[in-house]
Amino acid sequence: MTNPLGIPVEARRIHLLSPRLANQIAAGEVVERPASVIKELLENSLDAGARRIDVDVEQGGSKLLRVRDDGSGIPAEDLPLALERHATSKILDLEDLERVMSLGFRGEALASISSVSRLTMTSRTADAGQAWQVETEGRDMAARVQPAAHPVGTTVEVRDLFFNTPARRKFLRAEKTEFDHLQEVIRRLALARFDVAFSLRHNGKSVLTLHEAADELSRARRVAAVCGPAFLEQALPIEVERNGLHLWGWVGLPTFSRSQADLQYFYVNGRMVRDKLVVHAVRQAYRDVLYNGRHPVFVLFLEVDPAVVDVNVHPTKHEVRFRESRMVHDFLYGTLHRALGDVRPDDQLAAPATAAPISGAAAGEFGPQGEMGLASQLPEARPVSAGWQGSGAGYQGPRPSGGFAQAELQGAYRDYLAPLAEAAAPGLPEGGGDVPPLGYALAQLKGIYILAENAHGLVLVDMHAAHERITYERLKLAMASEGLRGQPLLVPETLALSEREADCAEEHEQWFQRLGFELQRLGPESLAIRQTPALLKQAEATQLVRDVLADLLEYGSSDRIQAHLNELLGTMACHGSVRANRRLSVPEMNALLRDMEQTERSGQCNHGRPTWTQLGLDDLDRLFLRGR
Repeated sequence: MTNPLGIPVEARRIHLLSPRLANQIAAGEVVERPASVIKELLENSLDAGARRIDVDVEQGGSKLLRVRDDGSGIPAEDLPLALERHATSKILDLEDLERVMSLGFRGEALASISSVSRLTMTSRTADAGQAWQVETEGRDMAARVQPAAHPVGTTVEVRDLFFNTPARRKFLRAEKTEFDHLQEVIRRLALARFDVAFSLRHNGKSVLTLHEAADELSRARRVAAVCGPAFLEQALPIEVERNGLHLWGWVGLPTFSRSQADLQYFYVNGRMVRDKLVVHAVRQAYRDVLYNGRHPVFVLFLEVDPAVVDVNVHPTKHEVRFRESRMVHDFLYGTLHRALGDVRPDDQLAAPATAAPISGAAAGEFGPQGEMGLASQLPEARPVSAGWQGSGAGYQGPRPSGGFAQAELQGAYRDYLAPLAEAAAPGLPEGGGDVPPLGYALAQLKGIYILAENAHGLVLVDMHAAHERITYERLKLAMASEGLRGQPLLVPETLALSEREADCAEEHEQWFQRLGFELQRLGPESLAIRQTPALLKQAEATQLVRDVLADLLEYGSSDRIQAHLNELLGTMACHGSVRANRRLSVPEMNALLRDMEQTERSGQCNHGRPTWTQLGLDDLDRLFLRGR
């Protein structure tokens, strides 16, 4: 008898796997590389209450991995049991599993690691007269227990990883690659536990030393040590609590982005996760402030009731499942969107990471409507500070009325700078009065850039990019407040969908209507599109509706319609903004600076490029070698 590939198949009886083989199969899930071993051992140390963890590595971890902690230790009689499968001290019954607070709880890590290495574990509890040591060497050899010398805590030593599974050992990468992965694991856990000191040595050389971070300043130092000083200089602090969700941490400014998603740390109850729901919410929040192809940076901590999150959905516990996934998604999106929208030039000129964090009141409730629902709740501009409010205040411009038509949009802000009032005083005020964050205009360079002087030095502004963002934000606000005008189709378009998709369309019928769509259910698995938004008359309506429904089913939210609308509004804003080589007067330039200070996301144009930059006196002195 052969299988479809022609390979002979013997009729075999069902039998139990040997403990050695079962452990090695489990090791295939848990132990992928040395970094996987370090992750499991560090999580055990943290669960044991360790306040200091020392890691020693040789040859990238393939020869030696040693983790020493000062935790609670393991009683002598429990040492052999700790190496058995499904043996753990962290859960006792199903109720414990439904409210998991520990990092490691499956009871498979040590058994899996010991099956593919030479493992020695030495431990002592606070009430024990001496320490005890257990040794095992791959396969199903019996564990050997003997007395040893050791302070309170535990040391786990893993030698010759995969020595008895050469096929697995061949898949290990170069020493530097494996060590980089291992070091990244330690960085992740170091960010999760500021109250624990970490040290790392590689081939006898100290690589990383992180002291306990008990206050805000020391926590900032640790973040800078792990993510780099530049991250902290270009990050916004966030702390918001609502509906049982507590989010805090740091998010990078849109201008501080990466070509890869390698500086993104997200924790749920102290556990590092990479969750597609989180990724989608963050991507939505950064949608029109991030340059194409770039990735945002962040270190964020989400704290929720353990009963509403399932961490037992993946062998390595890198993924989680939320009971109220839509609420979590909308909370993350709304908080980050609001935080990025509230950034003004004066915030960027201050040290962002040390400023007051975004409070809970700043983040509203958000649903599938995304940005349209958000914009309708917001004030149009931040009040101008006393001391320079007056002739430099920005022109508000006319608002379209009677529906949101394309022709009205294109003409609404075309003459933005024409009706400005009197000039703001050029140059800084004498006597040290209040100075606006972007200062006062000095001149225009090549019809493209505005040169201004503020309290810090010289400000350079790309006038077209800045005005484009101002116009774009006002168009979005006008659209949010007045809604979208729909355009009935002469011949309705029919969609064949699954019953689940059709039910979803019915559930979100009012949301589709607000966006200008009229959908009619024709049967259990069919819909008719009778009306589309007038602004999207050129879009392929059937595919757009399909994509939106797919997002709603996956994330409980969709930004596809908003993205199409924003793309169109961005084009209108570009055409309606002041063009290069147009000569501006000083009053016009000052008016543009004042509007930049009031407008959301004015630090980037619609395409994610920066609109202004600051050259401080120190920067100018370095250019001319002054003081050397």
